[in-house]
Amino acid sequence: MTTVKRVVCLLDDEFEDLELWYPVYRLREEGAEVLYAGPEKGRKHIGKYGVPAVSDISYDDLDADRFDGLLVPGGWAPDKIRRDPRVLDFVRRMNDSGKPIGQICHAGWVLISAKILEGRTVTSTPGIRDDMENAGSVWLDEAVVIDRNIVSARRPPDLPPYAKAFCDLLFGR
Repeated sequence: MTTVKRVVCLLDDEFEDLELWYPVYRLREEGAEVLYAGPEKGRKHIGKYGVPAVSDISYDDLDADRFDGLLVPGGWAPDKIRRDPRVLDFVRRMNDSGKPIGQICHAGWVLISAKILEGRTVTSTPGIRDDMENAGSVWLDEAVVIDRNIVSARRPPDLPPYAKAFCDLLFGR
C-alpha cells in the first residue's frame, strides 16, 4: 500500500500563474495531494494574470511533519511570503528534514530569507542572480538545478523539466 505524498504550495497575491498551476497539476497527476498555504485560510489570492487560488490552510498550520514536499512559485508573491517568520521557520524545517523544496523564478527570495542557500548550487530568474550568490549559493544558468533536496528553475519555459525533476525527487525516482 502506497502512502499519498502531501505537498504544500505557498501562496500570496501576484504569484506567477503558470509557475503555480503547472507543477501543482503535474503533482496531482502523479497522485500527490497538494494544499495551498497562505497568510489566512480560505483567502483568495490573484495571480499576475488574474487566475485565483484559495488557501486551504494558513501559515499557522504549516508543520514540516505533515508534508513531504514544498513548492514556492515565483512572481511577486515571494517578496511578500519571505517576510513571514512562520514561513521561514517552516522552510528551514523542511530543509533540515531533507524534504524536496521546489523554487522557480523569484521564489529564490524565500529560500534566501530562510537562510538555507549557503553552499548550495541553484538557479533562478537571472534578475535575482546577485541575491542568490550573495546568500552564499553557486548560481547556474540552467533550466533546472538539483542540489540534494532543492529543485530550482529559472522561468516558465523551464516548467516541464522542473516539474518532472520535482516529481522524480518527491517519488524517489
